[in-house]
Amino acid sequence: MTTIYWFLLIGLLMLARGLAATTISRLPVTSAIVYMIVGVVLGPVVLNLFRFDPVDNSKVLETLTEIAVLISLFSAGVKMPVPFTFKRWAPSIRLAWLSMSLTVGIVAMFSYYVLNLPIGAGILLGAVLAPTDPVLATDVQVRHAGDHDTLRFTLTSEAGMNDGSAFPFVMLGLALLGAGDSDIGAWGCKWALADVLWATSAAVVIGLSGGAALGRLSWVLRNRESKHEVLDDPVGLGLIAVVYSLSELAHAWGFLAVFFTGLGLRHTELLLAGAHKNRQGLLVPDDPKADPANSEVPDPETTPLAVSAEALVFKEHLERLSELTLVLLLGGMLTLASWNWRTWGTALFLFVIARPASVMLGLIGSGLSMRLKLIISWFGVRGIGSLYYLMYAINHGLSGPLAHDLSEIVAVTVGLSILAHGISVKPVMDKFGKKP
Repeated sequence: MTTIYWFLLIGLLMLARGLAATTISRLPVTSAIVYMIVGVVLGPVVLNLFRFDPVDNSKVLETLTEIAVLISLFSAGVKMPVPFTFKRWAPSIRLAWLSMSLTVGIVAMFSYYVLNLPIGAGILLGAVLAPTDPVLATDVQVRHAGDHDTLRFTLTSEAGMNDGSAFPFVMLGLALLGAGDSDIGAWGCKWALADVLWATSAAVVIGLSGGAALGRLSWVLRNRESKHEVLDDPVGLGLIAVVYSLSELAHAWGFLAVFFTGLGLRHTELLLAGAHKNRQGLLVPDDPKADPANSEVPDPETTPLAVSAEALVFKEHLERLSELTLVLLLGGMLTLASWNWRTWGTALFLFVIARPASVMLGLIGSGLSMRLKLIISWFGVRGIGSLYYLMYAINHGLSGPLAHDLSEIVAVTVGLSILAHGISVKPVMDKFGKKP
C-alpha cells in the first residue's frame, strides 16, 4: 500500500475507535483483537493488500516500538502507588527478575531441545518472549494513580521493571551467537558487572533523580509570585526523552529508567503537595477528589497542577495510537506459512508451562494467595516489548534464516497472546480484579 492509503486506513480506524468508544468498551474482548483482525484480513492471510516484513523493516519497527514502550512505561510509573516499600514491591521484584530469568532459561531449553536452535538463539528467544508487555496489557494494569488493587499493581510493576531486566539476556544471547565479543569467558564477567549490576542500578538512580528533579522544578516555577505557566504535555515527553538519552549514554537500561522516572515524579509531587500516608503506608492527597490523576477529567478549579497527572491523559492517547498502528502491522507480519508447529507450539509452551512454572517458583513464600498467583501466571501478556527486543537483536547482529525464524515465532506468539489474553481479560478481571 502507498503512504496515502496508510493515512486513510489509520485515519478510519482512529475515527471508528473514537466514535465507537462506548461500544468497544462493552465488547467482551479488547480493542487490540479488533485491530489485529483488521490487520489479518487486509494482510497476506486473507486479502493480501499489504505485507510487512519485520526483518526488512527492522529499523523502522524498532523505532516505533521503542517510542510506544517508553510512553507506556512512563504512564505506568506515574500511576504506581508511592512511596516505594520493599514489602509491597517484593512480589513484583521477584516476578521481574527471578521469574523472568526462569522464563528465559525454560524457553531456552525448549528452543534448544525441541526447536533445535543454537543455545544463543534459545537464550535470545527467551529474552524476547519473557517480558510482559506494558502497552497491550493496559486492561490488567492499574487504572489510575489511586488504584491500589494488589493484582493490577503486581502486574503493572512487573511489566514496568522486566522491560529493563530482560535486556541483559538479549545481550547474552547475541554474544553467544557471535554478534558480540568472541571471548565469551571475558565477556561473561563484563556482562555480569556492566549489563546487569551497573546498567540496572544506574537506570534506577537516573530515573528516580530525573523524576524528582522535574517535580521540584515545576513546583517552584508554578509557586513563584509572578504566575508561571508550565506546559505539562511537552514537559512530560521531554523528561522521557532526556532520561532515556542520559541512561543510554551512561550505558544503563533506558526502559527501566523511564519507568522509575514516572515513579519518582509522582512521589515528589505528592510530597510537595502535602500528601499524607494512609493505613497502608501509601502517600495519598489530603483530598482524594483533588487529585487529577484519579480522574479522567480533572476539575481545573479544584485540582492542583502536577506534571504527572496533567500529562497522563495525553500519553494515554498516544498509547492508544501506538497500539492501533503496531497491532495493525502485526497482522501484516502473519502469513499462512508462519502458522506451523514451531510457532504455535512455542506460544502454547510459553503460556501453559514456562510462564506458570516461573511465576509459581518465583513467588514461593511471597504471601500472595494461590488465586492471585494463578491469575498472574496466566496474564503474562506478550506484545510490543517483545517486538522491540527482536528488532533490536536484528539491528545488532541477528540475520539470515535465524532472524526470519525467530520473527515468525515472535509474531505468532504475540498474536496468540492478544487473542487468548484479550478474550479472557474482561471476565477474569471483572470477577477477581477488585478483590485484594
